[in-house]
Amino acid sequence: MFLSLTSTAPAASDLGYLLHKHPDRHQVFDLPVGRAHVFYPEASDTRCTVALVLEIDPVDIVRSRRFGEHGPLAAYVNDRTYAAGSLLAVALGRVFGSAMRGGCAGHEDLAATPLPLTIHLPALQCDGDPGRVRALFEPLGWSVAAAQIPLDPTQPAWGDARLVDLTLTGTARLADALTQLYLLMPVLDGEKHYWVDASEADKLLRRGGAWLANHPEREWITRRYLAHRRDYVADALTRLAALDDSTEVAPPPPGEGSEPAQPLRRQRMDAVLAALHDVGAHRVVDLGCGEGALLRELLADNTFHEIVGADVSARALAGAERRLRLDQLPDRTRERLTLLQTSATYRDTRLTAYDAIVLMEVVEHIDPPRLAALEIAVFGQARPGAVIVTTSNREYNSRYAGLPPGAMRHPDHRFEWTRAEFRSWALPLAERHGYAVEFRPVGADDPQLGSPTQLALFRREAP
Repeated sequence: MFLSLTSTAPAASDLGYLLHKHPDRHQVFDLPVGRAHVFYPEASDTRCTVALVLEIDPVDIVRSRRFGEHGPLAAYVNDRTYAAGSLLAVALGRVFGSAMRGGCAGHEDLAATPLPLTIHLPALQCDGDPGRVRALFEPLGWSVAAAQIPLDPTQPAWGDARLVDLTLTGTARLADALTQLYLLMPVLDGEKHYWVDASEADKLLRRGGAWLANHPEREWITRRYLAHRRDYVADALTRLAALDDSTEVAPPPPGEGSEPAQPLRRQRMDAVLAALHDVGAHRVVDLGCGEGALLRELLADNTFHEIVGADVSARALAGAERRLRLDQLPDRTRERLTLLQTSATYRDTRLTAYDAIVLMEVVEHIDPPRLAALEIAVFGQARPGAVIVTTSNREYNSRYAGLPPGAMRHPDHRFEWTRAEFRSWALPLAERHGYAVEFRPVGADDPQLGSPTQLALFRREAP
């Protein structure tokens, strides 16, 4: 079975650093599932392709009964030796594990940078359904070309195989692209060659929680990945629901009813909109806008004359464009919105002189050593009239029934602050840059634990 990945980024051959595999070497890895070969068919400054070839011994598959009992003929006559599925996913994880985790000492900025990528799987297991392949990869920002493969080109009457020739084209961090393949190939395969236990649910959330929680096919993905094991599926879906911005509901304090009036996501956006109105903002930047949940609310309110959605991820911005249906909006509405690719930790003159900058559930995704860079970029360089920051309150996590003790609400969170920790960050920052800061609860306010989300409203003081 075969997989190729091509980068056309500047200095494209730097792909070798990210993969920890030198372009001038052919490397071989002995794995429990077979023998993997890694080599580079091309490696130049403008285009670099890495290939992963997995050799499988079909007799070993039969002897090990990796795919259960299928009868004597099916055990020997099958497509397991060349069709990409769970076997190739395991090889991908073993061979490119460091790249999948995003580690690259000395090239951290490159590892964090979205790259123009093309991925080719000439024979992918998918139950003969190209539409399902598109449903899985297109919401992640990929352009998908999936063509069914005939059983025998010389015998058209035999019909098509249950495979597709898949090409994915898009812009993504290499770690994200590899992780998506690693999780979704077994999902499309639907027949894992190893035992599924509770650790598989943890792996699914650890590897894919950042994008799976908001994926429209998350239930189908979860059920297939966990081999329809009801207990594991139920646990994983509960934990994913807690991460999903569209369904996140925080439990109320004792004595206030069984459910809050609105999902926490709705309460959070309402609190941000109220703060924007309180400061009289008309020109607003949503920094770290993701796929545009807040942008939709801002566009629906004519108070906001100029709106900027900014995010470091080109894929997220493309998702925002689709989610907001910008091509279908009236010209006057569309002209109020600008989408920019930038980072909350980089100085960007395009973000200066706005009435307000919103950092809604952003700071906790930034490594703590980079918070100083965010402070300089937002409060020092951009220096808006107001800054609105929302973040999780770690103290409230104990009220989430599906959240293990000590765990964070989202697998991509670098930290979660208590109320005291949030104040100890915000108050000195405000003083250093000439802002006054007000703290507001978001969601049901527990007398002991506080609210599930905490909001800081910074207002720039007159010189």
